[in-house]
Amino acid sequence: MTTPSQLTVAGKTAPAGEDGPGGQPAGLSPRQLMWRRFKRDRTGVISACVVLFFFAVAVLAPVISSLYGKDPYTTYGLDRPELLDPLTGYPMKPNGGIDGEFWFGIEPKLGRDVLTQLVYGIRTSLLIGLAATLLSTLTGIVIGVVAGYLGGRTDYFLGRLIDLLLSFPQQLFFVAFMPVVTALFVSPQKETPTYFRVTALVTVLWLLGWMQLARLLRGQVLSLREREFVEAAKVTGASPWRIVRKELLPNLGTPILVQSTLMLPNFVTTEAALSFLGVGVVEPTPDWGRMFAKGANFYEGDITYMFFPGIAMVIFVVAFNLLGDSVRDAMDPKTTR
Repeated sequence: MTTPSQLTVAGKTAPAGEDGPGGQPAGLSPRQLMWRRFKRDRTGVISACVVLFFFAVAVLAPVISSLYGKDPYTTYGLDRPELLDPLTGYPMKPNGGIDGEFWFGIEPKLGRDVLTQLVYGIRTSLLIGLAATLLSTLTGIVIGVVAGYLGGRTDYFLGRLIDLLLSFPQQLFFVAFMPVVTALFVSPQKETPTYFRVTALVTVLWLLGWMQLARLLRGQVLSLREREFVEAAKVTGASPWRIVRKELLPNLGTPILVQSTLMLPNFVTTEAALSFLGVGVVEPTPDWGRMFAKGANFYEGDITYMFFPGIAMVIFVVAFNLLGDSVRDAMDPKTTR
């Protein structure tokens, strides 16, 4: 007699958890299979830990600053003249002023703490990148699914809209459009508030960031809507909303998740580039791109100031890209490890 912990496969009884048809472990749900494949991928696990570390740093930035006893705004070099060379403005101590008090050194000219600038800069860049990713993902899902499922004129017009937006030179458009947005709502005589700059950055990144996902999902839905399970749902009288929610979206999880993990580092680096060029976040708000812009002025006399934000950016982007690849492999049922 077969017990609940056993599974009959091809006339034979196999304990749950052993390989079933196709080499897949029997008795496990697709989500459990995905998690099992992901845990076997050391690169994916390490990348996930690195990404979680960056998010933890961003969330706990005020706590880190409080425990460390420094903040990113105080000009320690001006308050304590012995920290900076009076002639050059560079730190008096070697390696950018790194010591037991300033772990990552201090900023030339002003003497602000580099560690807290980096921690809060990660917080700013991730906030903008995450907001743009969420908005772009939601927009891409809605437009891609609607275009693919409805077809006809709706698909035609949405497809042309996607083609039009994809034809824009995005980097040039970002640089040219940001000053226009701020000038429309803020008087030239007034300083642009930080919250408005952040909102404008998120809006610009969002408006030109959803098209790739929408085009990908449109193609997926065009294929899925002809499948038997969708036709069966139509025959039973299911509404279009129910078909989309119950039949289509669960089968779009892989491209949505993979594309989202690729969007976020792209948005973070784009935001940093805009701040580097002076059209994104500006002084005194800590930001990755602003640190690069400052470092470009100091690298001949103090390369250390640029070292830590540069290394952090490279690690973050590489870890997120590797995580996206690992998630895609884990969610692909044909993947064997």
